[in-house]
Order: sequence, then C-alpha cells, then structure tokens
Amino acid sequence: MRAIFRYSFNFIQQKSPTFISGEMNAYWYSIPWAFKSRLNKVKASGGCHRFSEEIYRAELDKFWAQIRQGAFDKRQIESAYKTLLLKGVRLMDVATELSNEERLNRFMERINAGEKIEANDWMPDDYRMALIKLISMHGMSEIMGALPEKEWVPKAPSLRRKLGIMAKVQDEMGHGQLLLRVAEDLMAPFGKGREDMMNDLLNGDLKFHNVFHMEAPTWADAGLVGWLVDGAAIITQTNMLGASYGPYARALQRICAEEVFHAQHGESIILALAEGSEEQRAMIQDAINRWWPSLLMFFGPASAATTGSSKQDITIKYKIRTKTNEQLRQDFLSKYIPRVRSLGLTLPDDTLRFDEDKQEWTYQQPDWSEFKKIISNKGPKSESRLHLRRTAFKEHEWVRRALG
Repeated sequence: MRAIFRYSFNFIQQKSPTFISGEMNAYWYSIPWAFKSRLNKVKASGGCHRFSEEIYRAELDKFWAQIRQGAFDKRQIESAYKTLLLKGVRLMDVATELSNEERLNRFMERINAGEKIEANDWMPDDYRMALIKLISMHGMSEIMGALPEKEWVPKAPSLRRKLGIMAKVQDEMGHGQLLLRVAEDLMAPFGKGREDMMNDLLNGDLKFHNVFHMEAPTWADAGLVGWLVDGAAIITQTNMLGASYGPYARALQRICAEEVFHAQHGESIILALAEGSEEQRAMIQDAINRWWPSLLMFFGPASAATTGSSKQDITIKYKIRTKTNEQLRQDFLSKYIPRVRSLGLTLPDDTLRFDEDKQEWTYQQPDWSEFKKIISNKGPKSESRLHLRRTAFKEHEWVRRALG
C-alpha cells in the first residue's frame, strides 16, 4: 500500500497534461486493478452505482481539496486513500457485473450526450485502437513535418525569416511531444510508451503524413508548407476540437491555435514572393504544381475501397470527428482555390471546377497507388528523413538513460 500510495501521490503532484480534473464532481475515484498504479475514473451513471454517493462524497471532496491546496499531510491523506480504496473496490465489484454490451451502451450514451472520455475510463477496444493509430500518427507527423522546414533554417533569406521558421519548427516538435504523451496514456494497458512509438516509426510500422515525405527544394516550398499544408491540417484538426476523447480534444485546442500562426507565416512568405520578380512568381507556381497531388491526398481516400483501408467510419461513429475525408477535402478546395487564383497563380488540373448543382468541386483524382507507396516510406525524402531521425534517436540514447 505504501508503494502504491507514493506512486499515486507523485502522479497527482505532476498533474499529467492529459488528466484535467474539471469534471471532478461528476466522478468517483478509486485505485486501479488493471495495468498501472494510478487513480482511475469510475463513472457513476445511474442504477446501483448511485448507492454509495451520499456515503462518501464528503470524504472525496475533502481528499481532493487537501491535494489541490497543497496540504500534503501524508498520514491524513493515506488514511483517506485506504478508505477510498475499500469503497472503490466495492463499487468496481458492482461495475464489473456489467456485460460488454451494457458497457458499450453506457459508453455510447456518454459520447452521444457530449461527455468526454478520459484516459482511465472504460472504452471499447476498437475505440482505443483507432485513437492510438490516429494520435500516434498525428504526433509523429508533427515531428517529421518539422524536417522539411528545418532544412530551410540555415538557408532562409533573412534573419527575420530565419527566426520565424525556427520558431515554427520548435512549435511543431512541441506539438509532437504533447500528442505522444496523449497516446502514451492510451497505450499503457499494452505496456508501451513513447520509445516504443519511436521504434515503430523507425521500423516502418507507424506511418506519418504523406506530405512530409516530399521534397522542399526552394524557399517557395517552405512557404507552401506553411500556407497550404498547415492550412489543410487546420481544417482536419478543427474538425476534431469536439472529439469525444477529452485529452486529444484539449491538446488540439492549443495545437490549432498555434497552427493558425504557422499558416499565416507561410502565407506571408508566399505573398512576398508573389509581389516579387517573375522568377519568384515562377518559383511559387512550380511549387504548387509539385505539391498539388499531395495536398489532395492529405485528407485520405474518399472510402476504404480506394486504398484498401480507411478509419473515417469508426472515427465518425465514435464522435472523434464529424466529417468524412471528402467533406474535409471539399472544405479545403473551397477555402484555398480562390486564394491561389487571386494571386494570379494556376492549379495543375484542367478539370477543376465548381458544380453549382451539387455544390461541390470536381477535380482529377490523384494517383492513390502513389499515395500507398509514399506512406510505405517510399517517397522522395522518406529514407533520408527517417535516417536523420534514426541517427538522432541513437545518438541521444544516453540522455534518455540519464533521465530514466
């Protein structure tokens, strides 16, 4: 008990970024019996679960008030903790009598009512796995996505531009670390953590976004990544701000706010070039021509039939997001086609037009076989960027050991 208490006590003091206690009054807390010694949330949603609310709500309030106010009297808190352990076990004994179907029904009732699922809540296996795949890929894409612009830090045309792109690279790395922390909580039942995710990336088992496998040979590419790639990311990520999984939704609030600045940074680069020489305008046009198919692919296939797999149905079912891949792609086209054309630039698709009857854009489909090839680490810059990440991971192993 002393060892368990010490771990949980430290956990509370550290205040994990994925564990926000704003819903404290709606839940009871108890010691886990699963995979990690930490405080678990147990939803008291009705029926027999309500029987003990009046009995020890006062004890819970006192316990958490002591922790929040810094009144860390070990004997008092440990005594309260033992009491809650015993009562929590009895509560879980009742909860575990629910069938999987009943648990799933309760789970769906919660997310349909707009409640947030937390890391320690019960969740269906396919929900957990969909989140792990989505968030770990998102996190690694933030990290790998910093590399095309990192290449331009020493080559930026002015000190101001150099400082701007350095700050953007730093932000992207921070987003990646935040998201991997969210994914770690979901992977805890499997005994896996951040290092396992990095190994999966380097081994080719964890994918990152198709756009970050591409080359960025000119300063216009650096601007386009910020303007259109980050613009596409904002469209997909803002669609998940209301995600049913609380830790991810909260992380996205910060990430989306910063991505807006990134898109503005990229747009400022493009506008400066557009007002420049014919050679600079040609540089933008060349970058758009090369990036256009990748930008269409960014949102993923319209259905699983296109590439053989798609997670959009399950993420919509569980209210992780609300729009399909094609709806997000249409939002992107509606927002950015007029902006590109307003600069006197063209898009490399003669079929591109807006269908007034259907109220949607028609366009030439990208080569989805090329998409599958790229995300299998066979893109133009896949190997060199993975090699850079692999080298850094190996050379800094001593830091992880020292901190561990």
